[in-house]
Amino acid sequence: MFLLLGLLQTILAARVFFRLSKTSQCRLVETSDQPSSARITILLPVLNEATRIANCLESLIAQPNEVAEILIIDGGSTDATRAIAELYHLHDDRVQWIDASPAESRWIGKAWNLNFGLARSNPASQWILCIDADVRVSPKLSRSLISHAARTGVSTFSVATRQHLSGALEALIHPPLLTTLVYRFGQPGRAYRKVHQVQANGQCFFSPRETLLGAEAFAAARSSLCEDITIARRLAQRGEAVGFYETYGLAEVSMYRDWRETWINWPRSLPMRDQYFAWRQALGLLEVLFVQGLPLPILIFAWNIGAPRLFFALNALLLALRVGVLFGTARAYDQRPWTYWLSPLCDFAAAVRLIQSALSRKHSWRGRSYVRRSAGIFEPKETC
Repeated sequence: MFLLLGLLQTILAARVFFRLSKTSQCRLVETSDQPSSARITILLPVLNEATRIANCLESLIAQPNEVAEILIIDGGSTDATRAIAELYHLHDDRVQWIDASPAESRWIGKAWNLNFGLARSNPASQWILCIDADVRVSPKLSRSLISHAARTGVSTFSVATRQHLSGALEALIHPPLLTTLVYRFGQPGRAYRKVHQVQANGQCFFSPRETLLGAEAFAAARSSLCEDITIARRLAQRGEAVGFYETYGLAEVSMYRDWRETWINWPRSLPMRDQYFAWRQALGLLEVLFVQGLPLPILIFAWNIGAPRLFFALNALLLALRVGVLFGTARAYDQRPWTYWLSPLCDFAAAVRLIQSALSRKHSWRGRSYVRRSAGIFEPKETC
């Protein structure tokens, strides 16, 4: 048993080590305030965002003239979202509220909103910037993105937003879930053309308008619960280089109100179970389980039963790797409660939660239920 488990861990750990070493030296989106003649349309998909949209819009109207329009695409809010949007329109006529309801029956909400907004964006805008309502951005974001695209030649990419934790309990579970991305994809800072390598963050996603239209990228995510990665995979499938980069604090996000929301909702999209999900993605979930989640429980178990030293050493090495990653991911947070440093204790639970979510056929989000009809294809429950 020890031999087989140790062999499996060694093979999976080698893949993770290689991935992390390959991405150890990576690019950042550097802050720039260089004016540009390019024009950007911001797409802001919303559904009942009254408690969060004001902070987001406050930061978006601070963008310079490169941002030609800020389209708020509403999928059917029943709260004060529209009223807040119209209030900001009075301050800045670039802000426009668009009613995208009702969505077509077989579309999942956010992808529908993005596609609806893209079709109504100004053709004079060369760029599309997708922002989520829980994100607050720097006034220099738009110019920094344009500058990065010109400097690197990578025109489609997303930004790793700096995370805000709600408190000590979320600091225990959010970092292990975030680390599952690091183990499966490596560190941010590169662009890839292979579907299984691309990573994306829909909270801050930047791409040429014509690229998105030509690839029908948002339509490709119509049945996805992880629309950001599905859009990126669609573009990679079409031969586009898709990047994912950290920044010097150009965007920050408060994803969830507390640890319960994080635990319930984030694993819905983290397994990235879409139409492109195949053996490589499944192998990534096994890497999370055997390389991130199991070493600490195995060390405790092996210590008590006197397991072979080599097996014990292997898991001690994997635990040391995890501690190194813990120090590396610290920069992803604007502040870190002391419990952040204890978060590897929740790695096994996070790995199991991720796999359970990947296998689940039913998911709920924003009061709507979705059922997996076939491999990676989800539909609203009422259409199934």
